[in-house]
Amino acid sequence: MELTYFQTFREVAFRQSFTRAAEELGYAQSSVTMQIQKLEKSYGVPLFERYGRQLRLTSAGEELLKIVIQMLDLYQQSREKLSQQRGGSLSIGTIDSVASYYLPPLIQQLRQSYPELTIRLQPDRETMIVNKIREGELDIGLILEDKPSDPNLQWITIREEPLVLIASPNHPLTRLHEIKLDHLSDVEWIMTEGSCNYRIMLEHVLRAHGIPYRIGLELGNPEAIKRCVMAGSGISLLPRMATEDEISTGELVALPFSHSEIRLHLKLVVHPKKWMSNSLLEFLEILKATHNVKGHMKQRHKSSK
Repeated sequence: MELTYFQTFREVAFRQSFTRAAEELGYAQSSVTMQIQKLEKSYGVPLFERYGRQLRLTSAGEELLKIVIQMLDLYQQSREKLSQQRGGSLSIGTIDSVASYYLPPLIQQLRQSYPELTIRLQPDRETMIVNKIREGELDIGLILEDKPSDPNLQWITIREEPLVLIASPNHPLTRLHEIKLDHLSDVEWIMTEGSCNYRIMLEHVLRAHGIPYRIGLELGNPEAIKRCVMAGSGISLLPRMATEDEISTGELVALPFSHSEIRLHLKLVVHPKKWMSNSLLEFLEILKATHNVKGHMKQRHKSSK
């Protein structure tokens, strides 16, 4: 059985699509289908099942995926060691705002040292990122958290990420020198999705203090939220990194509001048994140097760079 079949299986499982896996791998879809069929024949069980248009792993497929990830990780380690660790891949799970506004210059810095490295940014919800780190599907995660949600994983605080209350320049709240919770009574909110950490924090504070609020729109993308705030009468809470450009140009206004219970930190999360490639170690050094982080990662294996 060729290792290629396991790589194909992993891509189909991650992308939940034979077509998208074929595009990523550069194969014909018929080739991907054939490889999966050979795997299923070899193991004697179906690995995928369809519900309407949705492709999902069977229970057997889920078990095989855990083993395949470990196998391919070991294979990747051997390739990196034999090629002086200049290539390989790095998968980073993160949220949209971090992927769009924080990581691009740091990734370019890493690519100067590792031009052959394949870097995959996989935006997702915080809970899903933590699950994928736990299962070994991602190398590292960069998320906004108040406190570690899984103490069995390794966490490093990169920096505090300010959250800002934004409004259009003509919003009535922009005329106030200080925004208190009472001023937010019955205002229209343009909210992030319900699973978002800082939305959960905000709603908890509003409810705890009896502040009524209305959700005019619920959107999952920070760019869409900013456009709606600029065009309408609602306000929103977003990470500062996602709003700096529009605030500097005057398209949005950062309202003078802060609350001790609405604070988040940018945290790096990694599995304590994760093998640390040279490229991953250098990326961690870039993160620490950028923000003068004093923490350190516990290395499962020392690299020989």
